[in-house]
Amino acid sequence: MRSWGVPAHISMDKGESTSFDAAGFLKNLTHRPGVYRMLGTGQELLYVGKAKDLKKRVSSYFRSRLPSPRIRAMVAQIVTMEVTVTHTEAEALLLENSLIKAHRPRYNVLLRDDKSYPYIFVSQGEDYPKIGFHRGPRKAMGRYFGPYPSAQAVRDTLSTLQRLFRVRQCEDSFFANRSRPCLQYQIKRCTAPCVGYIEAREYGEDIARAIRFLEGHSDDLIAELVADMERASAELAFERAARYRDQIDTLRQISERQYVTTDGAGDIDLVALARSGNHACAQVFSIRGGHNLGNKALYPRIPSDMEADEAMQAFLEQYYLDRETPAEIIATPAPCDPEVLAQVLTQQATRKVAVSSTVRGQRARWLAMAMQNATQALQAREANRLTTERRLEALQEVLELAQTPGRIECFDISHTRGESTVASCVVFGSEGAIKSDYRRFNIEGITPGDDYAAMHQALTRRYTRLKSEDAQLPDILLIDGGRGQVHEAERVLEELQISDVAVVGITKGEGRKPELDTLTLSRRQAPVRLPSHHLALHLVQQIRDEAHRFAVSGHRQRRTKSRTTSPLQTIPGLGPKRRQSLLKHFGGQRGVARAGVEELAKVPGVSRHLAEQIYEHFHGDAG
Repeated sequence: MRSWGVPAHISMDKGESTSFDAAGFLKNLTHRPGVYRMLGTGQELLYVGKAKDLKKRVSSYFRSRLPSPRIRAMVAQIVTMEVTVTHTEAEALLLENSLIKAHRPRYNVLLRDDKSYPYIFVSQGEDYPKIGFHRGPRKAMGRYFGPYPSAQAVRDTLSTLQRLFRVRQCEDSFFANRSRPCLQYQIKRCTAPCVGYIEAREYGEDIARAIRFLEGHSDDLIAELVADMERASAELAFERAARYRDQIDTLRQISERQYVTTDGAGDIDLVALARSGNHACAQVFSIRGGHNLGNKALYPRIPSDMEADEAMQAFLEQYYLDRETPAEIIATPAPCDPEVLAQVLTQQATRKVAVSSTVRGQRARWLAMAMQNATQALQAREANRLTTERRLEALQEVLELAQTPGRIECFDISHTRGESTVASCVVFGSEGAIKSDYRRFNIEGITPGDDYAAMHQALTRRYTRLKSEDAQLPDILLIDGGRGQVHEAERVLEELQISDVAVVGITKGEGRKPELDTLTLSRRQAPVRLPSHHLALHLVQQIRDEAHRFAVSGHRQRRTKSRTTSPLQTIPGLGPKRRQSLLKHFGGQRGVARAGVEELAKVPGVSRHLAEQIYEHFHGDAG
């Protein structure tokens, strides 16, 4: 146990007895600050609390009338109590927080989200630095911007940076082994420094501008780009001037959307806690340099009878201790002991941190907006939480994700011996299936029956479009298949420089028994088999089955259409078997139409004369 001053441990263990000698325990208890721990049968840790005056605080639990059934039930289970005396209440707060996170007592407020903040990382010491997503220890040489409230906020900013400045976001290993530009260049999200399409000096200017954008100097950056645009126009470099114009327009739109303060405020977090029965939602809005970086919804476990100020105090302690903290935290409802929390956070940050709740003007309006968001998020969660949320949380635990996934996309391939191959994409969120986002892909130009190539094509088309449109990306990419399909998905995501998306494959069990289905995770070599009753397995199977249904129905529609309207049917001497051979060999009618005479003649049963007829049928009108 960590030592805070000179710890003094007091324990009254009654052995097998379920009663607790409260009078004897309190008789020897000090009035100094510290932490107390309530333990039940088998040394189960029931509750951890801190106190400015240990004796006064612990005595409150043994009055004749306790304030709530929860506290009465907790006290009735006490077999042993222990205390650790500290020098100050601030030290007690730190010790309490570490014990709660380490042991997760049943009766404490518990915050599931205990991961580090995500950052944007800009590398240094390279001719062509990269910008990318970062979570974890900040050890690499470079600059870190953030913290951001969620991974989605980082993705949105990275997408904006690519659209504005076209700087690379690929891994160094990918960058160093390119012989031609990747898809990012084709969709105008990169200037292809990997193959020398841009000089290091000009690329450095783009990086410098991206950094100024991340620093919040949008107004200065706009003024600089206006001057560059006018200079390019004077030099008759109209293409370059048009690019500057587009950057200026985008920057102005972003600044108008993100700007939230006019009083010179710097780094602020707005925290609002809404509660309904046993459920709660905390909304955290992050403002950095007067710009809104986004918000994050968290769902702590808070006892329904806990006072609002105590609940907020406990949430703020767990959320901010051991994390980077802004200069000011504005919370509603007000925490019960903001002075001690501010003192501890100031020591942690080595600069002044203020914790307040009474604000006016613009800050009051933003705090009210945070509370409105918290209330609405809680209502939406409660409406769908009984089934979907439990399954998503179970899947989060299995995949060890930083937060509950909000969007899952699943792909499946369907064909009949290579004919009319169709890939499906179904989308699920916290409220279940999002059918408006379902998509199908007619697969062309691959070897018939090559499911890996079909999956690669579908994923490339899907996520190239999402990237080019700056659309929402999934938290989990679910693939109907094993290690090979997962590898294809990883290749596509790397090519498109999409990070922080968990890739999961699901493989049917022996005899197609659902209880024998296994999961293939990108970060683990061995497949994972969950118990047949596991909620995460039920969710994955539900989504997989929906993707399969959607793919099969699309394949059948395409196959029926191709068989009833195919031009191949009008070619003399080309019967059903030869048509089937052609479609299978070339992966569909389009492949047949693109083939030359020599390629057509290689198909079993197709003579050179028939090959010439087929070719003439598709190309007879060409000049």
